[in-house]
Amino acid sequence: MEYTVQKLGLLAGVSTRTLRYYDEIGILKPARINSSGYRIYGQTEVDKLQQILFYKELGIHLDKIKDIVNSPSFDAAAALSEHREQLLDKRLQLDKLIANVEKTIASNEGRITMKDKEKFEGFKQKMVQDNENKYGKEIREKYGDDVVNKSNEKVLNMTQSEHDEVTKLSVDLLTTLAEAFKTGDPAGKLAQKAAELHKQWLTFYWNEYSNEAHAGLAQMYVDDERFTAYYDKDQPGTAKFLRDAIYIYTGMKQ
Repeated sequence: MEYTVQKLGLLAGVSTRTLRYYDEIGILKPARINSSGYRIYGQTEVDKLQQILFYKELGIHLDKIKDIVNSPSFDAAAALSEHREQLLDKRLQLDKLIANVEKTIASNEGRITMKDKEKFEGFKQKMVQDNENKYGKEIREKYGDDVVNKSNEKVLNMTQSEHDEVTKLSVDLLTTLAEAFKTGDPAGKLAQKAAELHKQWLTFYWNEYSNEAHAGLAQMYVDDERFTAYYDKDQPGTAKFLRDAIYIYTGMKQ
């Protein structure tokens, strides 16, 4: 069956403007343009749009989705299996959050006593799973399953005071890094303080610390556009500056 932009938009629940934009950026081209100049989509395009929307639901950036679905090695069947696993993980997160809310209601009503640690289990599980969805594949390839699994376990067992401390550290790190970046000197006092704060922040997630691993992570911030975008969102070049500061801090050469 074939669809015009309007009909495909209604079928998929997306706007015609979105479909035209997908055509413009090359992520979803129509099968053909008819004699009246209308975009016409076939079954292949319908299936591809479904994949695009699956990836969007998982929070993947559109540029990355484009690379995935347009790759010559793209395997639609394998992608569907992966989507299923990720959606099941997402459902598990929601189930845990729902259970957490129900226990909190019961606690407020005096039917049960809820430990402080239990109040945050669902949120920590979601944080771990979100990180897995965004960066899990790359980090597991770089550091191995055992290291990542131990890191996830450490997060899940984090106390509220530890969570508060690492949250404060994260804020202090970004504030110090922003001030250090203005100096332009990755070897300067502020930049090295930022590198030290970054090490302290890491120790909340890593079971073991090494200069090599720290420097390797800093390089990943530059090599992976998702990490770069996070650090560069206010001041472009910050990811590279942090990488350089950490290389100096750890004594590892670039």
